[in-house]
Amino acid sequence: MTAASSYTARHLSVLEGLEAVRKRPGMYIGSTDSRGLMHCLWEIIDNAVDESLEGHATTIEVILHADSSVEVRDDGRGIPVDNVASLGLSGVEVVFTKLHAGGKFGGGSYAASGGLHGVGASVVNALSARLDVEVDRGGRTHRMTFHRGEPGVYDDSAGRGPDAPFSPFTDASELAVTGKVPRTRTGTRVRYWADRQIFPASATFSYDDLLDRARQTSFLVPGLTLTVRDLRGLPGTPGEAGPTEEVFRHDGGAVDFADFLAPDASVTDTWRLTGTETFAETVQQLDDRGHLHPVDVERSCEVEVALRWGIGYDTTVRSFVNIIATPKGGSHLAGFEQGLLKTVRKQIETNARRLKVTAKEGKIEKDDVLAGMTAVVTVRFPEPQFEGQTKEVLGTAPVRGIVAKVVERELTALLTSSRRAEKVQAAALLEKVVGEMRARVSARMHKEISRRKNALETSTLPAKLADCRSEEVDRTELFIVEGDSALGTAKLARSSDFQALLPIRGKILNVQKASPGDILKNAEVASIIQVIGAGSGRTFDLSQARYGKIVLMTDADVDGAHIRTLLLTLFFRYMRPLVEAGRVFAAVPPLHRVEIAGSGGRKGDVVYTYAESELTGLLRRLERTGKRYKEPIQRYKGLGEMDAHQLAETTMDPSRRTLRRISMADETALHEAERVFELLMGNDVAPRKDFIVAGADHVDPDRIDA
Repeated sequence: MTAASSYTARHLSVLEGLEAVRKRPGMYIGSTDSRGLMHCLWEIIDNAVDESLEGHATTIEVILHADSSVEVRDDGRGIPVDNVASLGLSGVEVVFTKLHAGGKFGGGSYAASGGLHGVGASVVNALSARLDVEVDRGGRTHRMTFHRGEPGVYDDSAGRGPDAPFSPFTDASELAVTGKVPRTRTGTRVRYWADRQIFPASATFSYDDLLDRARQTSFLVPGLTLTVRDLRGLPGTPGEAGPTEEVFRHDGGAVDFADFLAPDASVTDTWRLTGTETFAETVQQLDDRGHLHPVDVERSCEVEVALRWGIGYDTTVRSFVNIIATPKGGSHLAGFEQGLLKTVRKQIETNARRLKVTAKEGKIEKDDVLAGMTAVVTVRFPEPQFEGQTKEVLGTAPVRGIVAKVVERELTALLTSSRRAEKVQAAALLEKVVGEMRARVSARMHKEISRRKNALETSTLPAKLADCRSEEVDRTELFIVEGDSALGTAKLARSSDFQALLPIRGKILNVQKASPGDILKNAEVASIIQVIGAGSGRTFDLSQARYGKIVLMTDADVDGAHIRTLLLTLFFRYMRPLVEAGRVFAAVPPLHRVEIAGSGGRKGDVVYTYAESELTGLLRRLERTGKRYKEPIQRYKGLGEMDAHQLAETTMDPSRRTLRRISMADETALHEAERVFELLMGNDVAPRKDFIVAGADHVDPDRIDA
């Protein structure tokens, strides 16, 4: 018998109801790891948020219980408890046991919701070892429990949980009435235990992700109060020491959200672009007999965009459809970028003479406009089309043109406004975009001309660069040296095989305050970018960096510290991947040289110290042991005061030197670095003055070279 003839109809399987979900959970929740576990929770939370969008719920609580269950409470209308005529089942049972059942298929219950397919609650029920739902409605509390999607009754006399004895309904299901409540009180409470036959033990609820989602939702639904409570007491979580909760409520909407997300100081205010447009769509609707037939409907699409530009070049864009996050974008995000690029290009062409933009410089690209932008893009309309149940990409095509139209109209009005404040911000924005375009073109040119040359080629690298011979990037080191006097000594002290030197003249440009155009004009900054050879800003490519280590070698005084801070600002703002990779270092030159007298005609030792306290401790030890030292003790005010062999053994020789690695270990470090750079180097003077005054008592006057 052949393989083809042995394949018959008896080999075909038909999965009924929730069996399909348990057999192929990835189709509905994406995966069965922690991400899928969290997606189930989002489904229940989003149902509660939909009630808030319709104006029926004002509070939502999410509770992580110590028994691994999770509970979501809301004060919405409550799931309908009356029977669905065509099925003879209560609304609660239909919602939690029937796929593609719910109030979001155009029946008028929800104008714009996150739920679309009617499978969210039933999928969560199918993938739960136990699910309990309680509904306050009509003055009574109704309750139903499920075991892996099957309705029945648990015996909780020995404790509530998924392992309690369970009796499934046999003849008919029952929606139990368990108590009375005031008729004005309505709401739904869902508590479930994830099924460990589906989810591995390593899959856990993330408290941090839950906080991020609650915060995000509170921004998108002004006036909604969300409470997240953690009762698990898990090690390594904020609730480790006991129950903890956080409450979120924001009344400013998308503008507040954009301000919260913004990582840098602003170039423009946070602008709010809004508009409503309509589009026609053919949909399938149920008639009175339960048959589907096509109907042409007119949809109304509300667009709200909050955006601002900052001094940096990183882009932060969050997009949402009916408050559902779409991390992979879709038609609404494509429309936003289309309208944004078209509008800014048109304004730059109109102001080309003032901005000194010529046709030879090329065309503004999308990345030039997006540089430094923070935006929140939200659209709301009934029955959006997503790609899959995970709802990560919006597919409704007409939305692209609508969002592009609204953005173009509203942003043009802002950029051409006659109001003084908006005119100043519009000019600053256009200059920033043109600067980003020039920086992109210049960085590309720098990368092309700064590749290592062989003996037959001419090098266009700066003449003042004392390059090394090795082409092994992992071995090579670039020392950025303060001043020509130190350069001469450093040339004699270095190992020319793998150590390169680039001198800079004093204090470079403060890039925290400067525009990209000013940065490109600055010879010192341009030389550094060119020598490193990996570009700058958005075009920076770490793999193209010509050196394995970048070492900042400045004097051990306040001016040296200032120069080092200016250099670090440059690296943090425009070559951040180098810092994140741990390839930027600060040299640690000594402050003092102590010559210890030898005994018996032997030559004495030389000891270098790197701080006043270290010197004091050394002298005290020498006095205790009766050793003499040469006076006066030599104090180095600059690298140029050292002999070559002294500089080599203290600062440049890898076997004896000390380097401080500049690092950003995590997101917290990044935010702290952003704060410190803005405090020390930003445009706002008052906080810097307060910082200096507060720390004035801790400054050593001897270290001020004045």
